Amino acid sequence: MSAAPSAPRRSRRRLDGVLLLDKPLGMTSNHALQAARRLFNAAKAGHTGTLDPLATGLLPLCFGEATKFSGELLGADKRYRATIQLGVTTTTADAEGEILARRPVTAGAERLQEVLAQFVGEIDQVPPMHSALKHQGRPLYDYARAGVEIVRPARRVCIHSLHLGEWDAAAARLVVDVECSKGTYVRTLAADIGERLGCGAHLGGLRRTGIGVLDAATAHTLDAIERMPEAARDGVLLPVDALLHGLPAAHLGAADASRLRHGQAVRWSGAADTRMRAYDGEGALIGLCHLDAEGWLCPQRLVATEQAGPHAANS
Repeated sequence: MSAAPSAPRRSRRRLDGVLLLDKPLGMTSNHALQAARRLFNAAKAGHTGTLDPLATGLLPLCFGEATKFSGELLGADKRYRATIQLGVTTTTADAEGEILARRPVTAGAERLQEVLAQFVGEIDQVPPMHSALKHQGRPLYDYARAGVEIVRPARRVCIHSLHLGEWDAAAARLVVDVECSKGTYVRTLAADIGERLGCGAHLGGLRRTGIGVLDAATAHTLDAIERMPEAARDGVLLPVDALLHGLPAAHLGAADASRLRHGQAVRWSGAADTRMRAYDGEGALIGLCHLDAEGWLCPQRLVATEQAGPHAANS
């Protein structure tokens, strides 16, 4: 008896917008992206930078035309809530690694505050071996798994703020809120804080609470989206320009908007050498532009004239 024919595969639909996803613990960013893409049946999707499987929280995902601006958040400041376990160091500086040493913890809340204050501002960090940074074309974690230690130069990062949120003296565990520049390894920050305290430490948990102007408080979980009727899911998406709200806006008349859409530069006044988001007279996003020193607004990345999904806001 022959097997019954399988159901025809549903074709992906064009969809433009940004999903603020609250990534669950243990899931890779790519797995989260593919799960969201299936839920929305989107033809094209991408993320704005990865979040470690052991971290939860904000993971902005792009659909359709929004993927043109997915790199805009790579350089944005990040915000985290980190749990730091004092007195225990591990091979990976997080809870996944093997324990290297246990040391007594003698610091109290006052000493913790003193040490945290020492890490605010520009600091030098040595990237961890268990990271995706490349050495001779291979990620460092490949060398780490093979037992090979690579000399890594320190990199300058900036800790904009570092606040003690909770302190459990009995468990020697603290929770801190961190706002930092791109390239900051919170695992390394946790380990360095432990060394400064003289007891060692590792990162026990991590939640990303914000990226630039985006906040995890407005993010949605995969489970919550799956429970929604399919027809209602598009309502949680932000417009394509949500990734550009940190840039100044240029609102153009009909003639200039048409020229810009056809790849032609137009005259504009403003600070030279400025990246801008451009809109037409109806508030529809035209794209990302650069205002040069001679007052020409030059197109860099333009969106399709017609979009499928949330409309770009007039802001």
